[in-house]
Amino acid sequence: MRTCAKTLVTALLVMTSFTALAQTTGWLSVPEHPPVKMRMMSTGEQSDDGSKIQTVLDVVLDGDWKTYWRSPGEGGIPPSWDWSGSTNIESVEWHWPIPKYYEQLDVMTLGYKKHVSFPVTLTLKDNTKPALFKASFTFPSCTNICVLTDYDIELPIDPQTLELDEEAMFLFNQGMSQSPREANRTSVNGLFWDKSKQQLVTQLTSKEGWDKPMVLIDGQEVLDDFFSQPTIHITDNTMTAVFDVSNWIGDVDLTDRTVRVTVSDTNFAEEMTAQVGSEPIVYQTSNNSFLVMLGFALVGGLILNIMPCVLPVLGMKLNSIIQNQGASNRHIRLSFLASAAGVITSFALLALGMTVLKMGGNAIGWGIQFQNVWFIGFMLIITLLFSVNLLGLFEFRLPSGLNTWMATKGDDSHSGHFIQGMFATLLATPCSAPFLGTAVAYALGASYQELWAIFIALGIGMSAPWLIFALFPSLTKLLPKPGAWMFKVKLVFGLMMFITSLWLTSLLSPFIGKFPTILLSLFIVVSVLIWIGMKLGRKVLIPIMATTTLVFGAALIVGSVTADNWATPIVDNLDWQKLDAKKIPQLVDEGKTVFVDVTAEWCITCKANKIGVILQDPVYSHLQQEDIVLMKGDWTTPSESVTQYLQSNGRFGVPFNIVYGPSYKNGIPLPVILDSDTVIQAIDAAR
Repeated sequence: MRTCAKTLVTALLVMTSFTALAQTTGWLSVPEHPPVKMRMMSTGEQSDDGSKIQTVLDVVLDGDWKTYWRSPGEGGIPPSWDWSGSTNIESVEWHWPIPKYYEQLDVMTLGYKKHVSFPVTLTLKDNTKPALFKASFTFPSCTNICVLTDYDIELPIDPQTLELDEEAMFLFNQGMSQSPREANRTSVNGLFWDKSKQQLVTQLTSKEGWDKPMVLIDGQEVLDDFFSQPTIHITDNTMTAVFDVSNWIGDVDLTDRTVRVTVSDTNFAEEMTAQVGSEPIVYQTSNNSFLVMLGFALVGGLILNIMPCVLPVLGMKLNSIIQNQGASNRHIRLSFLASAAGVITSFALLALGMTVLKMGGNAIGWGIQFQNVWFIGFMLIITLLFSVNLLGLFEFRLPSGLNTWMATKGDDSHSGHFIQGMFATLLATPCSAPFLGTAVAYALGASYQELWAIFIALGIGMSAPWLIFALFPSLTKLLPKPGAWMFKVKLVFGLMMFITSLWLTSLLSPFIGKFPTILLSLFIVVSVLIWIGMKLGRKVLIPIMATTTLVFGAALIVGSVTADNWATPIVDNLDWQKLDAKKIPQLVDEGKTVFVDVTAEWCITCKANKIGVILQDPVYSHLQQEDIVLMKGDWTTPSESVTQYLQSNGRFGVPFNIVYGPSYKNGIPLPVILDSDTVIQAIDAAR
């Protein structure tokens, strides 16, 4: 009896072992080539109807041995197998994880090292019967030499007795997570074959922007062609990859060929097919490099200092130094460093705010604060008070308690200088400057690290004059002695700030209407003039009015004399439609080309693009052509539809211009600062 029981247990163990072993081939290796071993395993999972079985081919390579991707590059051949000896197998779907580039002796290849798991989906002819996957697997592996090895794989599959294998499931899922799926997040804007340069230009759009993308090209129609590791250019959510292409025969012509485009990024991999065209693709190169944008930020921040809203603050700083020219170099150095720290800290706070808003999916941008009437009103009051203070109409008097606190701190306290620097940054927010808009637009569409770097660079650029005096405090000795001239300089600064106040008043027009805005502007001007006359007398009022008249008169004379050298804008008779994102695909399907301009009244760069490019020939004439539809998105005041449109294109501010057409249904985004050639190229390419 005991013998029978023992026999039964042994039989059960054997059957159990057979069932477990039936789901894997075990490790396979060839004695002549020990650096490589592999196994094929079934995960135990299958489709709902039982016809598709999940398996994984797990490969381990020792040392520097590598194998190849389905398109190996300039050297090597891809792995392959002959599974014609299989039974009850309808089809085999091999999934290829994203490879890496390897270079050896100036030969670039694509493949895998150390360990790779290839997910394989088997489709059964009859899911009620057992199947056998039997294949001769030809596997290439290389270091300094290359070896081609054959492995005999036999994996029995019984759909009725499959058991879940956690290790196989992990390897399968790991391989699938690294393998491209059907495109969902990305789309191809276009493929252009540049025959003269022997280059393929590929442009793609991602709904969520790009981090560290990788693009690969292969396909049945380009089996004999080699594609280099591409040069990648990124503009917001648009990526352009430029490949050098060659083959062993000679010149290549990819026009009208169909290729497979595989793209991967930090957390996704997708693939799609597309046909290569002959229409040029417009894209930005050096203007979008991070280092160039850092340079733009430094220069833009520096230029902010001569803007009408910031220069008076720097003037106040120098004025305080002139009045205290007997101070020690240490005191002068620390006071300027404190002011510079205030500026840089303010820009760091701006970067923090932008980061929080961006992470929350909110609309952000330099100047977006002008969508808020309360902000405009607040800045109007601040600049107006500051201007009348500089004009000598009244002085700010601090509370006695604060005066006492500052007095007890003595010269060692530089809190006031720090706050002065922060105040300068606050006054800079209404201003825009050359290079500033481009740098900020790039930053808001870039990674968080780049955003912070650019905003800190803006702060360093703006604080540069303060830092120069901090490094060389002896420069203050070159400043003129205190005297009556300081009052005249203060008047000039006051007028500059007053002009800023009037500009801010004009921004109230979309909120309160044009006529009330004109009345408010007249009231402010007349009130200040009366105040100057009452407070300072005619001796000051008349020179101020005379100086202002002379400045404007001189500007008109210079403008008229040099009129031939100025770009005079054409009257805007263009037929602009209100932006309707849903209507764009319909118009494109009808063969129309759609030019979209998202702008705002408070956007200085938008005005420059309009006057300098859009309302100038040849762009103006192009936009008047019958097949072109013009759409304008107005972001002067908050607009949910315009905000959603900007965010769908990965943009965080204005200006934003894009061209749609039959050849580019996903659109060709244009640079922040437009030029005629770029606009016309984009229009012609989109048609």
